[in-house]
Amino acid sequence: MINRVLFVSILLLATKVNSQSSFKLSDAISIGLKNNYNIQLAKNYVDIATINNDYGVAGGLPTVLGSANDNEQIQNINQTYTDATKNTKKSNVGTNTLTSNVTGSILLYNGMRVVATKKQLELLQQQSIQQLNDQIQTLIATISTQYYDVIRQQAYLKAINTEIEAAKTKLDIIKKRKDIGLANDADLFQGEIDVNALLQQKDNQELVIKESKINLLSQLILKTDTNLTIQDSIRVDESINIEDIKAAVETNPQIINADEQISIYKWLEKQTAAQRYPSIKATTGYNFNNSKSAAGFSLLNQTYGPFVGFNLSVPIYNGSIYKKQQQVAVINIKNAELQKQNLITSLLATTQTNYEVYSSTLKQLKTEEENYKLSTQLLNLILKKFQLGQATIIDVKQAQQSFENESYRIINLNYAAKNAEIVLYKLASKGKF
Repeated sequence: MINRVLFVSILLLATKVNSQSSFKLSDAISIGLKNNYNIQLAKNYVDIATINNDYGVAGGLPTVLGSANDNEQIQNINQTYTDATKNTKKSNVGTNTLTSNVTGSILLYNGMRVVATKKQLELLQQQSIQQLNDQIQTLIATISTQYYDVIRQQAYLKAINTEIEAAKTKLDIIKKRKDIGLANDADLFQGEIDVNALLQQKDNQELVIKESKINLLSQLILKTDTNLTIQDSIRVDESINIEDIKAAVETNPQIINADEQISIYKWLEKQTAAQRYPSIKATTGYNFNNSKSAAGFSLLNQTYGPFVGFNLSVPIYNGSIYKKQQQVAVINIKNAELQKQNLITSLLATTQTNYEVYSSTLKQLKTEEENYKLSTQLLNLILKKFQLGQATIIDVKQAQQSFENESYRIINLNYAAKNAEIVLYKLASKGKF
Protein backbone atom coordinates (compact mmCIF):
# COMPACT_ATOMS: atom_id res chain seq x y z
CA MET A 1 0.00 0.00 0.00
CA ILE A 2 1.29 3.45 -0.90
CA ASN A 3 1.20 5.65 2.17
CA ARG A 4 0.27 9.28 2.06
CA VAL A 5 3.84 10.55 2.18
CA LEU A 6 4.69 8.45 -0.86
CA PHE A 7 1.80 9.55 -3.04
CA VAL A 8 2.34 13.21 -2.17
CA SER A 9 5.98 12.82 -3.18
CA ILE A 10 4.96 11.19 -6.43
CA LEU A 11 2.47 13.93 -7.23
CA LEU A 12 5.13 16.59 -6.77
CA LEU A 13 7.43 15.05 -9.37
CA ALA A 14 7.69 17.12 -12.53
CA THR A 15 9.20 15.41 -15.54
CA LYS A 16 9.45 17.14 -18.92
CA VAL A 17 9.21 15.34 -22.25
CA ASN A 18 11.71 16.58 -24.77
CA SER A 19 14.04 15.18 -27.37
CA GLN A 20 15.59 12.90 -24.77
CA SER A 21 17.32 9.79 -26.03
CA SER A 22 14.87 7.45 -24.33
CA PHE A 23 11.54 7.85 -22.58
CA LYS A 24 11.42 5.51 -19.57
CA LEU A 25 8.45 3.98 -17.75
CA SER A 26 9.37 5.96 -14.62
CA ASP A 27 9.08 9.15 -16.68
CA ALA A 28 5.63 8.14 -17.91
CA ILE A 29 4.40 7.27 -14.41
CA SER A 30 5.70 10.53 -12.91
CA ILE A 31 4.05 12.63 -15.62
CA GLY A 32 0.81 10.65 -15.47
CA LEU A 33 0.48 10.99 -11.69
CA LYS A 34 1.17 14.71 -11.95
CA ASN A 35 -1.21 15.45 -14.83
CA ASN A 36 -4.03 12.92 -14.58
CA TYR A 37 -7.39 14.55 -13.86
CA ASN A 38 -8.75 11.64 -11.83
CA ILE A 39 -5.72 11.81 -9.52
CA GLN A 40 -6.19 15.55 -9.11
CA LEU A 41 -9.89 15.06 -8.32
CA ALA A 42 -9.12 12.32 -5.79
CA LYS A 43 -6.50 14.56 -4.17
CA ASN A 44 -9.09 17.35 -3.90
CA TYR A 45 -11.51 14.91 -2.22
CA VAL A 46 -8.79 14.11 0.32
CA ASP A 47 -8.41 17.83 1.01
CA ILE A 48 -12.19 18.20 1.43
CA ALA A 49 -12.39 15.23 3.82
CA THR A 50 -9.42 16.62 5.79
CA ILE A 51 -11.12 20.01 6.15
CA ASN A 52 -14.40 18.38 7.23
CA ASN A 53 -12.66 16.25 9.87
CA ASP A 54 -13.21 18.84 12.58
CA TYR A 55 -15.14 18.98 15.87
CA GLY A 56 -16.90 22.11 14.64
CA VAL A 57 -18.33 20.23 11.65
CA ALA A 58 -19.33 17.42 14.03
CA GLY A 59 -21.25 19.95 16.16
CA GLY A 60 -19.00 19.75 19.21
CA LEU A 61 -17.75 23.36 19.38
CA PRO A 62 -19.59 26.43 20.71
CA THR A 63 -21.45 28.74 18.35
CA VAL A 64 -21.63 32.51 18.79
CA LEU A 65 -24.22 34.63 17.01
CA GLY A 66 -24.57 38.38 17.02
CA SER A 67 -27.66 40.24 15.78
CA ALA A 68 -28.95 43.82 15.70
CA ASN A 69 -32.20 45.45 14.62
CA ASP A 70 -32.98 49.20 14.28
CA ASN A 71 -36.62 50.11 13.55
CA GLU A 72 -37.71 53.71 12.80
CA GLN A 73 -41.47 54.46 12.73
CA ILE A 74 -43.90 57.37 12.30
CA GLN A 75 -46.99 56.89 14.55
CA ASN A 76 -50.21 58.64 15.55
CA ILE A 77 -50.72 58.60 19.33
CA ASN A 78 -54.05 58.81 21.12
CA GLN A 79 -53.75 58.04 24.88
CA THR A 80 -56.49 58.62 27.48
CA TYR A 81 -55.90 58.40 31.25
CA THR A 82 -58.08 58.81 34.36
CA ASP A 83 -56.23 62.03 34.87
CA ALA A 84 -57.38 64.06 31.88
CA THR A 85 -54.33 66.30 32.11
CA LYS A 86 -52.17 63.40 30.96
CA ASN A 87 -54.20 62.67 27.84
CA THR A 88 -52.10 62.75 24.70
CA LYS A 89 -53.16 63.01 21.09
CA LYS A 90 -50.50 63.68 18.45
CA SER A 91 -49.87 62.86 14.81
CA ASN A 92 -46.63 61.93 12.99
CA VAL A 93 -44.73 61.06 16.13
CA GLY A 94 -41.26 59.61 15.49
CA THR A 95 -40.29 56.45 17.38
CA ASN A 96 -37.12 54.31 17.35
CA THR A 97 -36.59 50.78 18.60
CA LEU A 98 -33.02 49.41 18.73
CA THR A 99 -32.30 45.83 19.81
CA SER A 100 -29.03 43.91 19.71
CA ASN A 101 -27.65 40.80 21.32
CA VAL A 102 -24.74 38.38 21.30
CA THR A 103 -25.63 34.75 22.02
CA GLY A 104 -23.29 31.83 22.58
CA SER A 105 -24.41 28.23 22.86
CA ILE A 106 -22.73 24.88 23.37
CA LEU A 107 -24.06 21.36 23.23
CA LEU A 108 -23.48 19.57 26.53
CA TYR A 109 -25.01 16.20 25.76
CA ASN A 110 -26.91 14.53 22.92
CA GLY A 111 -26.38 10.82 23.42
CA MET A 112 -22.71 10.93 22.25
CA ARG A 113 -23.83 11.86 18.77
CA VAL A 114 -21.00 14.41 18.38
CA VAL A 115 -18.41 11.75 19.21
CA ALA A 116 -19.92 9.34 16.68
CA THR A 117 -20.02 12.04 14.01
CA LYS A 118 -16.38 12.98 14.63
CA LYS A 119 -15.33 9.32 14.31
CA GLN A 120 -17.25 9.08 11.05
CA LEU A 121 -15.49 12.18 9.68
CA GLU A 122 -12.10 10.66 10.59
CA LEU A 123 -12.99 7.47 8.73
CA LEU A 124 -14.22 9.44 5.72
CA GLN A 125 -10.84 11.19 5.59
CA GLN A 126 -8.98 7.85 5.77
CA GLN A 127 -11.33 6.41 3.16
CA SER A 128 -10.63 9.28 0.75
CA ILE A 129 -6.89 8.59 1.14
CA GLN A 130 -7.42 4.91 0.29
CA GLN A 131 -9.51 5.90 -2.73
CA LEU A 132 -6.64 8.11 -3.89
CA ASN A 133 -4.20 5.24 -3.34
CA ASP A 134 -6.43 2.98 -5.44
CA GLN A 135 -6.57 5.62 -8.19
CA ILE A 136 -2.77 5.82 -8.13
CA GLN A 137 -2.38 2.04 -8.36
CA THR A 138 -4.91 1.87 -11.21
CA LEU A 139 -3.23 4.68 -13.13
CA ILE A 140 0.24 3.16 -12.70
CA ALA A 141 -1.07 -0.17 -14.02
CA THR A 142 -2.82 1.51 -16.98
CA ILE A 143 0.24 3.56 -17.94
CA SER A 144 2.49 0.50 -17.60
CA THR A 145 0.23 -1.58 -19.82
CA GLN A 146 0.12 1.10 -22.51
CA TYR A 147 3.88 1.71 -22.25
CA TYR A 148 4.65 -1.97 -22.79
CA ASP A 149 2.12 -2.11 -25.61
CA VAL A 150 4.25 0.47 -27.46
CA ILE A 151 7.28 -1.75 -26.86
CA ARG A 152 5.34 -4.77 -28.12
CA GLN A 153 4.32 -2.96 -31.31
CA GLN A 154 7.92 -1.81 -31.85
CA ALA A 155 9.06 -5.43 -31.42
CA TYR A 156 6.61 -6.45 -34.15
CA LEU A 157 8.20 -3.81 -36.38
CA LYS A 158 11.68 -5.20 -35.70
CA ALA A 159 10.48 -8.66 -36.69
CA ILE A 160 8.99 -7.25 -39.89
CA ASN A 161 12.25 -5.47 -40.69
CA THR A 162 14.12 -8.76 -40.26
CA GLU A 163 11.66 -10.41 -42.66
CA ILE A 164 12.15 -7.56 -45.13
CA GLU A 165 15.91 -8.04 -45.03
CA ALA A 166 15.44 -11.76 -45.64
CA ALA A 167 12.99 -11.09 -48.48
CA LYS A 168 15.39 -8.60 -50.09
CA THR A 169 18.25 -11.09 -49.77
CA LYS A 170 16.09 -13.72 -51.43
CA LEU A 171 15.18 -11.26 -54.21
CA ASP A 172 18.84 -10.38 -54.80
CA ILE A 173 19.69 -14.05 -55.08
CA ILE A 174 16.83 -14.57 -57.54
CA LYS A 175 18.03 -11.65 -59.67
CA LYS A 176 21.57 -13.01 -59.77
CA ARG A 177 20.32 -16.49 -60.62
CA LYS A 178 18.07 -15.06 -63.35
CA ASP A 179 21.04 -13.26 -64.88
CA ILE A 180 22.75 -16.60 -65.37
CA GLY A 181 19.56 -18.36 -66.45
CA LEU A 182 18.87 -20.31 -63.27
CA ALA A 183 15.61 -18.47 -62.36
CA ASN A 184 12.55 -17.37 -64.30
CA ASP A 185 10.34 -14.28 -64.26
CA ALA A 186 7.75 -15.99 -62.07
CA ASP A 187 10.32 -16.38 -59.28
CA LEU A 188 11.40 -12.76 -59.73
CA PHE A 189 7.84 -11.43 -59.69
CA GLN A 190 6.98 -13.47 -56.60
CA GLY A 191 10.11 -12.21 -54.83
CA GLU A 192 9.18 -8.60 -55.61
CA ILE A 193 5.60 -9.20 -54.45
CA ASP A 194 6.87 -10.62 -51.16
CA VAL A 195 9.10 -7.58 -50.57
CA ASN A 196 6.32 -5.12 -51.43
CA ALA A 197 3.85 -6.94 -49.16
CA LEU A 198 6.28 -6.75 -46.26
CA LEU A 199 6.95 -3.06 -46.93
CA GLN A 200 3.21 -2.43 -46.79
CA GLN A 201 3.01 -4.46 -43.59
CA LYS A 202 5.78 -2.27 -42.20
CA ASP A 203 3.84 0.91 -43.05
CA ASN A 204 0.76 -0.48 -41.30
CA GLN A 205 2.78 -1.42 -38.25
CA GLU A 206 4.33 2.05 -38.03
CA LEU A 207 0.79 3.44 -37.99
CA VAL A 208 -0.13 1.07 -35.16
CA ILE A 209 2.93 2.27 -33.20
CA LYS A 210 1.86 5.90 -33.67
CA GLU A 211 -1.62 5.03 -32.42
CA SER A 212 -0.16 3.23 -29.38
CA LYS A 213 1.98 6.26 -28.55
CA ILE A 214 -1.04 8.55 -28.91
CA ASN A 215 -2.95 6.37 -26.45
CA LEU A 216 -0.06 6.61 -24.00
CA LEU A 217 0.26 10.39 -24.44
CA SER A 218 -3.48 10.80 -23.95
CA GLN A 219 -3.25 8.91 -20.65
CA LEU A 220 -0.39 11.22 -19.62
CA ILE A 221 -2.43 14.32 -20.57
CA LEU A 222 0.27 15.39 -23.03
CA LYS A 223 -0.06 16.74 -26.55
CA THR A 224 -0.66 13.86 -28.93
CA ASP A 225 2.00 15.16 -31.33
CA THR A 226 4.71 14.95 -28.64
CA ASN A 227 7.70 13.00 -29.89
CA LEU A 228 8.35 9.87 -27.82
CA THR A 229 11.45 7.76 -28.26
CA ILE A 230 11.06 4.54 -26.32
CA GLN A 231 14.10 2.29 -26.38
CA ASP A 232 13.17 -0.40 -23.92
CA SER A 233 12.33 -4.08 -23.74
CA ILE A 234 9.86 -6.19 -21.83
CA ARG A 235 11.52 -7.72 -18.80
CA VAL A 236 9.31 -9.99 -16.70
CA ASP A 237 9.89 -10.43 -12.98
CA GLU A 238 10.10 -14.20 -12.55
CA SER A 239 10.27 -14.12 -8.73
CA ILE A 240 6.58 -13.50 -7.95
CA ASN A 241 5.18 -15.83 -5.29
CA ILE A 242 1.43 -16.44 -5.19
CA GLU A 243 1.26 -16.67 -1.40
CA ASP A 244 3.04 -13.33 -1.02
CA ILE A 245 0.58 -11.74 -3.43
CA LYS A 246 -2.46 -13.22 -1.65
CA ALA A 247 -1.16 -11.97 1.70
CA ALA A 248 -0.57 -8.52 0.23
CA VAL A 249 -4.11 -8.39 -1.18
CA GLU A 250 -5.27 -7.76 2.40
CA THR A 251 -3.56 -4.35 2.19
CA ASN A 252 -5.26 -3.52 -1.11
CA PRO A 253 -6.83 -0.03 -0.88
CA GLN A 254 -10.19 -1.49 -1.93
CA ILE A 255 -10.16 -3.90 1.04
CA ILE A 256 -9.11 -1.17 3.47
CA ASN A 257 -11.78 1.07 1.98
CA ALA A 258 -14.38 -1.67 2.54
CA ASP A 259 -13.25 -2.04 6.19
CA GLU A 260 -13.58 1.67 6.71
CA GLN A 261 -17.03 1.66 5.11
CA ILE A 262 -18.15 -0.93 7.67
CA SER A 263 -16.83 1.26 10.49
CA ILE A 264 -18.53 4.31 8.98
CA TYR A 265 -21.89 2.50 9.01
CA LYS A 266 -21.30 1.41 12.63
CA TRP A 267 -20.72 4.98 13.75
CA LEU A 268 -23.68 6.10 11.64
CA GLU A 269 -25.79 3.57 13.54
CA LYS A 270 -24.57 5.13 16.81
CA GLN A 271 -25.51 8.59 15.52
CA THR A 272 -28.97 7.35 14.64
CA ALA A 273 -29.39 5.72 18.05
CA ALA A 274 -28.28 8.96 19.75
CA GLN A 275 -31.29 10.76 18.28
CA ARG A 276 -33.48 8.85 20.76
CA TYR A 277 -31.65 10.37 23.77
CA PRO A 278 -32.27 13.78 25.37
CA SER A 279 -30.06 16.68 24.39
CA ILE A 280 -28.90 19.48 26.68
CA LYS A 281 -27.64 22.81 25.42
CA ALA A 282 -26.28 25.77 27.43
CA THR A 283 -26.71 29.34 26.19
CA THR A 284 -25.34 32.65 27.36
CA GLY A 285 -25.07 36.13 25.97
CA TYR A 286 -25.81 39.83 26.30
CA ASN A 287 -29.03 41.69 25.32
CA PHE A 288 -29.51 45.40 24.67
CA ASN A 289 -32.95 46.99 24.02
CA ASN A 290 -33.55 50.71 23.50
CA SER A 291 -36.94 52.25 22.67
CA LYS A 292 -37.52 55.99 22.12
CA SER A 293 -40.69 57.96 21.36
CA ALA A 294 -41.16 61.70 20.77
CA ALA A 295 -44.47 61.59 22.64
CA GLY A 296 -46.67 59.29 24.65
CA PHE A 297 -46.61 57.62 28.01
CA SER A 298 -43.08 56.19 27.61
CA LEU A 299 -40.49 58.49 26.06
CA LEU A 300 -37.52 56.11 26.73
CA ASN A 301 -37.40 52.44 27.65
CA GLN A 302 -33.91 50.86 27.86
CA THR A 303 -32.92 47.39 29.09
CA TYR A 304 -29.59 45.61 28.88
CA GLY A 305 -27.55 42.89 30.57
CA PRO A 306 -26.21 39.36 30.36
CA PHE A 307 -28.22 36.17 30.45
CA VAL A 308 -27.60 32.44 30.86
CA GLY A 309 -29.89 29.49 30.25
CA PHE A 310 -30.21 25.79 29.64
CA ASN A 311 -32.30 23.95 27.10
CA LEU A 312 -33.46 20.37 27.52
CA SER A 313 -34.99 18.56 24.54
CA VAL A 314 -36.49 15.11 25.07
CA PRO A 315 -37.76 13.10 22.07
CA ILE A 316 -41.03 11.48 23.16
CA TYR A 317 -42.64 10.19 19.97
CA ASN A 318 -42.10 10.81 16.25
CA GLY A 319 -43.74 7.81 14.66
CA SER A 320 -40.79 5.50 15.49
CA ILE A 321 -38.72 7.18 12.75
CA TYR A 322 -35.48 7.07 14.76
CA LYS A 323 -36.00 3.42 15.61
CA LYS A 324 -36.56 2.51 11.97
CA GLN A 325 -33.52 4.54 10.89
CA GLN A 326 -31.43 2.60 13.40
CA GLN A 327 -32.75 -0.72 12.04
CA VAL A 328 -31.82 0.37 8.50
CA ALA A 329 -28.34 1.37 9.75
CA VAL A 330 -27.81 -2.13 11.20
CA ILE A 331 -28.78 -3.68 7.85
CA ASN A 332 -26.32 -1.34 6.08
CA ILE A 333 -23.57 -2.67 8.34
CA LYS A 334 -24.42 -6.25 7.34
CA ASN A 335 -24.50 -5.28 3.66
CA ALA A 336 -21.09 -3.59 3.94
CA GLU A 337 -19.65 -6.74 5.54
CA LEU A 338 -21.10 -8.88 2.74
CA GLN A 339 -19.68 -6.51 0.12
CA LYS A 340 -16.27 -6.76 1.73
CA GLN A 341 -16.34 -10.57 1.67
CA ASN A 342 -17.49 -10.51 -1.96
CA LEU A 343 -14.67 -8.11 -2.81
CA ILE A 344 -12.07 -10.33 -1.11
CA THR A 345 -13.37 -13.37 -3.00
CA SER A 346 -13.27 -11.46 -6.28
CA LEU A 347 -9.74 -10.10 -5.73
CA LEU A 348 -8.38 -13.48 -4.69
CA ALA A 349 -9.98 -15.11 -7.75
CA THR A 350 -8.47 -12.43 -9.99
CA THR A 351 -5.13 -12.96 -8.27
CA GLN A 352 -5.21 -16.72 -8.83
CA THR A 353 -6.32 -16.35 -12.47
CA ASN A 354 -3.56 -13.88 -13.31
CA TYR A 355 -0.96 -15.93 -11.48
CA GLU A 356 -1.92 -18.99 -13.53
CA VAL A 357 -1.52 -16.92 -16.70
CA TYR A 358 1.77 -15.54 -15.38
CA SER A 359 3.28 -18.92 -14.40
CA SER A 360 1.98 -20.72 -17.50
CA THR A 361 3.32 -18.00 -19.81
CA LEU A 362 6.73 -18.11 -18.14
CA LYS A 363 6.92 -21.86 -18.77
CA GLN A 364 5.95 -21.36 -22.41
CA LEU A 365 8.51 -18.59 -22.79
CA LYS A 366 11.39 -20.90 -21.93
CA THR A 367 10.39 -23.23 -24.76
CA GLU A 368 9.53 -20.37 -27.08
CA GLU A 369 12.91 -18.69 -26.63
CA GLU A 370 14.55 -21.84 -27.94
CA ASN A 371 12.08 -22.04 -30.83
CA TYR A 372 12.76 -18.42 -31.72
CA LYS A 373 16.52 -19.02 -31.82
CA LEU A 374 15.97 -22.10 -33.97
CA SER A 375 13.65 -20.25 -36.37
CA THR A 376 16.25 -17.47 -36.75
CA GLN A 377 19.01 -19.99 -37.41
CA LEU A 378 16.75 -21.87 -39.81
CA LEU A 379 15.99 -18.72 -41.82
CA ASN A 380 19.68 -17.84 -42.11
CA LEU A 381 20.56 -21.42 -43.05
CA ILE A 382 17.86 -21.71 -45.72
CA LEU A 383 18.92 -18.38 -47.24
CA LYS A 384 22.52 -19.65 -47.50
CA LYS A 385 21.33 -22.94 -48.99
CA PHE A 386 19.08 -21.02 -51.39
CA GLN A 387 22.09 -18.97 -52.47
CA LEU A 388 23.97 -22.21 -53.13
CA GLY A 389 21.01 -23.68 -55.00
CA GLN A 390 20.37 -26.30 -52.34
CA ALA A 391 16.95 -24.93 -51.28
CA THR A 392 13.86 -23.81 -53.14
CA ILE A 393 11.79 -20.65 -52.92
CA ILE A 394 9.18 -22.69 -51.07
CA ASP A 395 11.78 -23.66 -48.49
CA VAL A 396 12.65 -19.98 -48.00
CA LYS A 397 8.97 -19.08 -47.76
CA GLN A 398 8.38 -21.73 -45.10
CA ALA A 399 11.44 -20.58 -43.13
CA GLN A 400 10.18 -16.99 -43.29
CA GLN A 401 6.76 -18.10 -42.10
CA SER A 402 8.27 -20.03 -39.19
CA PHE A 403 10.35 -17.02 -38.19
CA GLU A 404 7.30 -14.75 -38.37
CA ASN A 405 5.16 -17.11 -36.28
CA GLU A 406 7.82 -17.59 -33.62
CA SER A 407 8.61 -13.87 -33.49
CA TYR A 408 5.00 -12.90 -32.94
CA ARG A 409 4.50 -15.72 -30.47
CA ILE A 410 7.46 -14.83 -28.25
CA ILE A 411 6.52 -11.12 -28.33
CA ASN A 412 2.92 -11.91 -27.35
CA LEU A 413 4.00 -14.30 -24.60
CA ASN A 414 6.35 -11.68 -23.13
CA TYR A 415 3.58 -9.08 -23.21
CA ALA A 416 1.03 -11.48 -21.69
CA ALA A 417 3.42 -12.38 -18.85
CA LYS A 418 4.17 -8.70 -18.21
CA ASN A 419 0.47 -7.87 -18.27
CA ALA A 420 -0.25 -10.55 -15.68
CA GLU A 421 2.66 -9.27 -13.58
CA ILE A 422 1.25 -5.73 -13.70
CA VAL A 423 -2.17 -6.93 -12.54
CA LEU A 424 -0.62 -8.96 -9.71
CA TYR A 425 1.42 -6.00 -8.50
CA LYS A 426 -1.67 -3.79 -8.63
CA LEU A 427 -3.66 -6.30 -6.58
CA ALA A 428 -0.81 -6.44 -4.06
CA SER A 429 -0.52 -2.62 -4.08
CA LYS A 430 3.19 -2.88 -4.73
CA GLY A 431 3.35 0.39 -6.63
CA LYS A 432 6.20 -0.77 -8.89
CA PHE A 433 6.25 -1.92 -12.47
